Amino acid sequence: MSTLILVTAPPSSIFAWHALGLAQALKQKGAPFSVFFYQDGVYVANALNWVQDDQRHLTHAWQALEIPLPVCVSAALQRGITDLDNATRHQLNISNLATEFKLVGLGDLTDALGQAERVIQF
Repeated sequence: MSTLILVTAPPSSIFAWHALGLAQALKQKGAPFSVFFYQDGVYVANALNWVQDDQRHLTHAWQALEIPLPVCVSAALQRGITDLDNATRHQLNISNLATEFKLVGLGDLTDALGQAERVIQF
């Protein structure tokens, strides 16, 4: 059964960590799944997130999974997160999208919803 993990919670929420835990468990099990970061969940993809040395870093934990990490481009831009292409297009001074994350349109979410047998939103 394929699962879509829809991350809408910000990194400060325990729900964002639960989404990561589910992704780790599904990957370890070899179960098919995909992820999409939307609404405040896009903050996970901000390369400028700072975490104290004695705490786990959510962005780095997602990157370590080595899976596609699609992020809604509109939600990201509204929250000050951009890649180099969009920074240039919108005349912004910096790009701050964390590596391994990719800005995509809502068409990618629609495709993921069509392929998933279940959707779990965090």
